[in-house]
Amino acid sequence: MHRIVPAALAILVALWPALAGAGVSPLSAEIRKTGIAATQARLAALPAPVPEELFALAGLRFLGGVEKALQLRWETGVSADWSELPILRLPIPARADPRPFRGSDLMQLLTGFDAAMIDARSTLDTLGARDFALEIDLGDLWFDIDANGIPGPGESLAEVAGTALGAGGGGTPGGPLVRFDSADAAWLSAYTHLLQGVTSAARAYSPYAAVDRMLDATAAMQELQAGHPPNTAWDMLFGRQVDRVAIILTALAQKPDPALARQAHGHFLAMIAENRRFWTLVAAETDNAQEWVPNDAQTSALGLRMPPGTGTRWLAVLGEAEQLLNGEVLAPHWRMGSGAGIDVKALFEDPPAIDPVAMIQGEGLLPYARKGSVMSLDAWADFSRLVEGDALLYAAFLN
Repeated sequence: MHRIVPAALAILVALWPALAGAGVSPLSAEIRKTGIAATQARLAALPAPVPEELFALAGLRFLGGVEKALQLRWETGVSADWSELPILRLPIPARADPRPFRGSDLMQLLTGFDAAMIDARSTLDTLGARDFALEIDLGDLWFDIDANGIPGPGESLAEVAGTALGAGGGGTPGGPLVRFDSADAAWLSAYTHLLQGVTSAARAYSPYAAVDRMLDATAAMQELQAGHPPNTAWDMLFGRQVDRVAIILTALAQKPDPALARQAHGHFLAMIAENRRFWTLVAAETDNAQEWVPNDAQTSALGLRMPPGTGTRWLAVLGEAEQLLNGEVLAPHWRMGSGAGIDVKALFEDPPAIDPVAMIQGEGLLPYARKGSVMSLDAWADFSRLVEGDALLYAAFLN
């Protein structure tokens, strides 16, 4: 269960193809032939792009951020077992001779991805509320992970993101056709805020020195093993996971950057606002043509079953989340009873160094504890019942 959210987010990061042209053939074929970066560059150079081209450019900038992160991972040999960040969870082909991963690489990955989300959203702001409609064949999408300019094994959408939502496989044409419109621009905007919230929170704890410290220590221990392998397979089985946990705990033990924490808080609130705008636009649609996220009268082009009332119940979940982020309701803690809890807004405004033991025990959260109404989670329980236990997967898709 702990991997559902990272895996689902990874699917959505890769599956979002907000990059089609005025029809499925020209731009879809161009992306298949020349790739994300080249198509993005051509669209960016247009003197007066039409709404479809602006939407395409926004999506390409989004996916370009994903592609650059995957290229950096391939160069440094970072495998898909880093489940703490969505972009580190996507599977990629192995490289025979990767260079060592360093803290500066993680900094480049996070800051580069953050910049890509800003660029994508800036393009969406230029698009504004103008109407458009366009189709894309998901089977035409691929990431140039090894940066050689041609699609290869392990680089197709299906191979990177999996087939859970019906993407075409193997880099061959014929994936699901999705018709994007102005509502989907709001969805993409919401997702840029969600992912920027995650990267801002990670950057707030400046994990780069912790990466170097722990990986250097691991290299030193492996040097000591030279010629004398361990008597057990524990290092082979768990060593990478232990390194990851040590990096995370070491980084969290630092006092974070409050400005970046507040940025994360602002992005999460903006995600909720854009998600509301998306559902308002979706509810007003009367067509039923290859929908990305359908309303109750529409069907999904991806074959994803959306029970009637999904939008209404998801908006109720977002409403509870917004109250929590604004400090209007408190996060429950197992030792504080039903009349007191943790002020999440205060946590973002003056974030602490994190001591997991102290926070589980309660002492580490006392500066943020107060009496008041505690979040009920009723909306989440209602949503989970509606989607028959797949709430985390749907949450990752709907953001």
